Amino acid sequence: MKLIELAKELNVSAEAIKQFIQDFDLELGVCISTNFEVKDDFEKFARENLDFLRLYEKDLDKNKTLEQIAETINKPKDKIEKAIKETDPNIFDNGFFKSSISSYGIDQKLGGNYQFVYNYFGHKTSLQHRDFIGYRDLFFYISSVLEPFLNPQQIKDWGINKPAGIVLYGPPGSGKIFWANKIAEIIGYQFKEVKKHYLGTSFVDGNKTNFNDFLLTMMKEDKVLLFLDDFDEIMMERKAETDVASCNLETQEIILHYIGKFEKEDLLMVGSANSVSEIDEEILAPGRFDVMIPVFPPNAAERSEIILYAMTKDLEKDSLLYKILKNNKADKIPFWHNIASQMKVFSNTMLIDFTQSLKKRIKNLYQKTKNENLKIDQNILERALRDAAGKLTEEYLDQIARFLGDAIINNFDDFQFRIQALKKELDSYRIIEQPPREIGFQHNGGDEEGSQG
Repeated sequence: MKLIELAKELNVSAEAIKQFIQDFDLELGVCISTNFEVKDDFEKFARENLDFLRLYEKDLDKNKTLEQIAETINKPKDKIEKAIKETDPNIFDNGFFKSSISSYGIDQKLGGNYQFVYNYFGHKTSLQHRDFIGYRDLFFYISSVLEPFLNPQQIKDWGINKPAGIVLYGPPGSGKIFWANKIAEIIGYQFKEVKKHYLGTSFVDGNKTNFNDFLLTMMKEDKVLLFLDDFDEIMMERKAETDVASCNLETQEIILHYIGKFEKEDLLMVGSANSVSEIDEEILAPGRFDVMIPVFPPNAAERSEIILYAMTKDLEKDSLLYKILKNNKADKIPFWHNIASQMKVFSNTMLIDFTQSLKKRIKNLYQKTKNENLKIDQNILERALRDAAGKLTEEYLDQIARFLGDAIINNFDDFQFRIQALKKELDSYRIIEQPPREIGFQHNGGDEEGSQG
């Protein structure tokens, strides 16, 4: 059963159910599949706790004061206010919190007893078998953008059409191609990448072909997602001071010529960009690439999970590395929290670099000692951290800053908390990079963040 079908049957909005999953920190994999098929355990919970879900939805839809929230959940106002500011600082001028704030979600964060919720989800999906880690907010945001693909009634009832083009933007290594594949999976489209040699004119099997021919061929196929990398470079605005390659100008013209037919031909084009600020406004006009989705570097909690996933991926339980990890309690997420907290603004790629370096260092240490009980200490972790931080260049930090600027302009209301958390992490490097200068010798030892930048 699809989520939207369950929601309709229970008379609870699908949006409220999605927000409930986020508020109660439930793993997506134990609730719904990527194409929004509801898992048995979650369906059972929803049916048996329908009264609570309706109460939750009613509260979620209501603008409420601090006093009203305190009365609902019987918790001190100062603790409630602190919890709200940590997760969603949005507040109306008149003192009412926005309806996206859930009293019960706050209560759960303050230690409220909701064991009746978690009793239904005893068998957690292991990290190795999850579709993806964290990013529930981004997954549900993307699903709302894709709603016209998933629910044709949107077009009939509201005149909301399928997007013809989507731009995924974010710093290098943040996982844009992963999310493009995920979009194709959600809507049931074939994923096809536009290779660089497709742009302009080329020869395939001795026959002359060009991007126009390629695009026409793709439009004839059934349900295709076309992924175009370096979208910001190809679709750059034409200015006197910028030199846009002739093949890129030709590509722009061809896409603009055919984009009006994409929806009818079941073709969706997804572009990947580091920044959207230089893309020609004509490309981003309504009905074209007017959907922009930010792809953030992982936050601190997600970094811990990604590290553990990468360290244990494909490991047998009797492998040497797994035994060493288990002996250090490094087969559990809490072990990685401290080192992950030092990886401010690290991309997914940098996290993988860290795990590869760490695996090699653990292997070398084992070969010297032949000791399965060797300790993964702070020293070996920080050396692997320094290896991974090699990509944390000034250029990369500038790309993060540009991404933040784009996200604030285009998606601030949707990802306010992520934007503020990422800005705080970026600012920590900026502060360290420009210390007050004093005359004489200064000792900088122990400043681990400074050494990473």
